Amino acid sequence: MASSLTQDSVGTPPERTFLGHPRGLATLFMTEMWERFSYYGMRALLVLYLVSGGADAAAGSQGGGLAMTAATASAIYAVYVSMVYLMAMPGGWFGDRVWGARKTVTIAAFVIMAGHLSLAVPGQAMFFVGLVLVAVGSGLLKANISTMVGHLYDGPDDPRRDGGFTVFYMGINLGAFVAPLVIGTVGETYNWHAGFALAAVGMGLGLVQFLIGSKSLSPKSNVVPNPLSPAERSGILLKVAAVTAATAVFYGAVVMAGMYTLNWALVPLTLAGLIIPIAVLVRIKRDKGLDRIEQSKMSAYIWFFVAAAVFWMIYDQGGSTLSLFADGKTADTLLGIGFPATWYQSLNPLFVMALAPVFAWLWLWLARRNQEPSTIVKFAMALVLVGGSFFVFVVPMAMAGDGTKVSPMWLVSIYMIQTIAELCLSPVGLSVTTKMAPRKYASQMMGVWFLAVTAGDCATGLLALAGVDLNGTSIIAMQAALAFAAGLAIYMYRQKVQELMGNVH
Repeated sequence: MASSLTQDSVGTPPERTFLGHPRGLATLFMTEMWERFSYYGMRALLVLYLVSGGADAAAGSQGGGLAMTAATASAIYAVYVSMVYLMAMPGGWFGDRVWGARKTVTIAAFVIMAGHLSLAVPGQAMFFVGLVLVAVGSGLLKANISTMVGHLYDGPDDPRRDGGFTVFYMGINLGAFVAPLVIGTVGETYNWHAGFALAAVGMGLGLVQFLIGSKSLSPKSNVVPNPLSPAERSGILLKVAAVTAATAVFYGAVVMAGMYTLNWALVPLTLAGLIIPIAVLVRIKRDKGLDRIEQSKMSAYIWFFVAAAVFWMIYDQGGSTLSLFADGKTADTLLGIGFPATWYQSLNPLFVMALAPVFAWLWLWLARRNQEPSTIVKFAMALVLVGGSFFVFVVPMAMAGDGTKVSPMWLVSIYMIQTIAELCLSPVGLSVTTKMAPRKYASQMMGVWFLAVTAGDCATGLLALAGVDLNGTSIIAMQAALAFAAGLAIYMYRQKVQELMGNVH
């Protein structure tokens, strides 16, 4: 991570930079890299740990897990990932109104580290405590660290700004790539809890990096942009206390009646993850303060939101359904080299780092020839591709039906197709969100975009909780058909959506 020195023509002291960007970017790059290292390392182990020791675990796999069924493990995984993205909205609120971005990130790092340490303690109770802490901490950090990257630059017109976010994005993928190779190997082949502890070490390194390098960050990251008034603070504390007390009384009664099962926690969270995104979109769409053009753009945005939810519903099963298939039904050697199932989780970030520059060049090359696909067409391409990846998945699933271990190249192909689909949707979705956001909701709309992930994952979780076997050939084919049909529908109605978008292309 090289730094350089720059000096202007009037002889001012040289400014330390990081790859030509403000020095603070190095601090945020390393912090985010280590946080993603801890998050994706733990996530690579999650489903395998949950089924370890149970009937759905791979033959000969390490014991010591929670011995859950694949259906329950998939539901927990889906709810957990959805809550991480759901918590990004209150995380941004805390940064804007309570602590400021820098303090919120510091607290978030401590919460995440405590969560991983809780996961390192054997036992189901500590596991769920750890999962809650990691989800809350990740939500707090996710919303605010990106804000601090923006603080480093001189407004949205700074020519270095887009490049800075690109460097930051590479830090995310670098951490996500290395994590399964290190944490996954230790956890899967040696000891699950040692892997979770290693994730805590990773977050600890990120926290140390952040505290040491915080002096290089913009002073704006210490500012609370819209602090709560004393009256607002008292009102919020009263509401939180009332909700907490009511929840405690309700669940206390359920436990005392001997009725409590895991579904009493999972079902309300899953329903909340579906209801909250819908409620947020409805609230914005019905706002009388929006003018006619903004209303029209919000109508168009709902198309993109639903498409993204369908996309993430399939895509995020890379860490659950595909991971279980890798563990139990895929050969663990290639060219004579053995490897644990968690290594498959490194494929997506590897492909992103390899293909993102290619796609950036491709869109520019097509744009110069006036042939670049519109945003709507890119979304349609993403849905058709992610649906196609599950159509491909049906083939090795059928091959493994008699106990045959299929070639690892099947999963490599599926992850590559899904990454290409992601590059057609994810960066484009972020961009169209900023372009179509109503003026008064400019900041909140980024949180709304992440709610599409929450909705998609909660749809998956609800299927699992309803007893649907997400690891069955028929449901995989059904999801593939749903994504394919959604992609075709968006393509067929592209002119109507474009009209609603107005001047946004």
